[in-house]
Amino acid sequence: VQLQASGGGLVQAGGSLRLSCAPSGIASNRYAVSWFRQAPGKEREFVSAMFWSGGSGGRQIIADSVKGRFTISRDRAKNTVILQMNNLEPADTAVYYCAAQAGIIYSSISNAGAYANWGQGTQVTVSS
Repeated sequence: VQLQASGGGLVQAGGSLRLSCAPSGIASNRYAVSWFRQAPGKEREFVSAMFWSGGSGGRQIIADSVKGRFTISRDRAKNTVILQMNNLEPADTAVYYCAAQAGIIYSSISNAGAYANWGQGTQVTVSS
């Protein structure tokens, strides 16, 4: 599995950014494509995920810390998972990582240890 992540950058508080993750090589009808973030001195934190199982449409999972501000979706044409981040706060500053795992069970989606496949991180900096 390969993951190509893009997006990120510097934005003022209240602004928006869009992250994209293009997964390839996932050979399973049950998998998740997720976003985690890690701020300096902190543990990696789950942000959001899309989960597919048995050919059904993707299910969106959003962490409570970003609910109402972040959304996740899939661009079928480009085979990418989009994390749209609105009303950004300085506390959102972190390196954001895309992760994917085939065969993952739903209860493990927010657990970074459940993922073997990670994209390169992309820096998101929100100034006050």
